[in-house]
Amino acid sequence: MSLAVATPTVAPPRVPGLGFAAGFVGIAVLGAGLSGALPVAFSIATVFLFAGPHNWLEARYALGRLPARAGKLRGFFLVSLAGILGLTASFVALPLLPDEHLGTAYAGWNTAFVFWVATLTWMRSRTNPRFDGGWVWPLACLVCAGVWLNPLALNVALVYLHPLVALWLLDRELTRSRPAWRRTYRVAALCVPLLLVGLWWHLRDAPDLPGSDLVTDHLRDAIVNHSGAWFLDGVSTHFLVAAHTFLELVHYGVWVLLIPLVGMRARPWELHTIPAARRNRTWNRAVGGFLLFGVGVVLVLWACFLLDYGTTRKVYFAVAMLHVLAEVPFLLRMT
Repeated sequence: MSLAVATPTVAPPRVPGLGFAAGFVGIAVLGAGLSGALPVAFSIATVFLFAGPHNWLEARYALGRLPARAGKLRGFFLVSLAGILGLTASFVALPLLPDEHLGTAYAGWNTAFVFWVATLTWMRSRTNPRFDGGWVWPLACLVCAGVWLNPLALNVALVYLHPLVALWLLDRELTRSRPAWRRTYRVAALCVPLLLVGLWWHLRDAPDLPGSDLVTDHLRDAIVNHSGAWFLDGVSTHFLVAAHTFLELVHYGVWVLLIPLVGMRARPWELHTIPAARRNRTWNRAVGGFLLFGVGVVLVLWACFLLDYGTTRKVYFAVAMLHVLAEVPFLLRMT
């Protein structure tokens, strides 16, 4: 008589954050597919749906991570605020200058931007011994030399690099709140450059975008110009618009879905997790009023998109420099 010995089943090792990483890859693959197939229409839909909400969620997340009092970082925050407001105002005013002065004006703006970032990096290194900022000044001088050789190259680079900042911030947030997920996320994030290469391979020889029944020629041309086609001569506009739309979708997906999932310790409208709102009743009301005002701005933005999408998009991306700049000190603060 033989006795059957039961072999215990061993469950495969669980990969921390696998579901989170799979969701990230799903967003990226969907965005790349739609961006390549319908670049202009998908760009319109993406900006309309997510431009306002992602800014509100970004502001809400930042409030939850900033200290209630500046303390020894007062100088850092003052320089940050001065740069954010001053650089945004001057950037909005640049198109008002005569064409013959635009090159010099953009070079001057980019120089101020580079040295503002360098100053913040150096200040951050002075308050955090683990952060080495000694390299920042030589690098800033090198970048500024390039800025004066080609005043607009940095602006085009920012169009494509800014969406990637959200990936860096998500990595910093995972380091704080879900450290076991970080390695899985970093592997998943490699799909972004791979999908960009795939878009280039598929669209590198595609003809420039034709007219469309969905949008006017003027609106299509504005979207093409925003992708840097006027600067990157000889590159298919189909690829440029698809690549930029894909990166924007990844940026919006990170801020609207992924960072709230791992980084917010309460519902967005609950203020008890915001340090400044816990200072006293006045601060609580001020923070609540600020967030409520932000909701109103989102609603107004949607209404303006419906009334005149082209003009609203142009104004939005000019003023959106405010949140692009605000991410710089916030990222340094989290580093």
